[in-house]
Amino acid sequence: MYERILVATDGSELSELAVTASIDLALLMSAELVAVKVVHHYPAGYFEGSLLLSQMEVQRMQQQADAEAQRVVDAVKAKADARGVKSTRAVIMKSELISEAIIEAARVHKSDLIVMASHGRRGIRRLLMGSETLHVLTHSHTPVLVLR
Repeated sequence: MYERILVATDGSELSELAVTASIDLALLMSAELVAVKVVHHYPAGYFEGSLLLSQMEVQRMQQQADAEAQRVVDAVKAKADARGVKSTRAVIMKSELISEAIIEAARVHKSDLIVMASHGRRGIRRLLMGSETLHVLTHSHTPVLVLR
């Protein structure tokens, strides 16, 4: 039924559930797996209190975020390869809009399914913190499997 499954991960415990489920599903369907982590794209600057960080500090932070993202997707790839998934890709997307990057990754990699976790926030917490999962659900043309 599915030939290519995209799993969106942020490396958290909750997203590990989505990773495990996507690997299980990929094995069941003999599907390829695409592991995606979104990193914020080249920030213009960060404020810590009232202090503006230097461009060198911003670049250092960006390099750290990129390295951590690579570690996360490489770990998913290693886990999938160890379980026998036929083909796994480790992809990092850079964007200010996480949900849009996930949707774009699914389109670019011709995914049949997006698997992701949701914190299940409701009410004011969802309003204040937003919901990347909800945005993917409502804007993606690719089917989405949400795990909580």
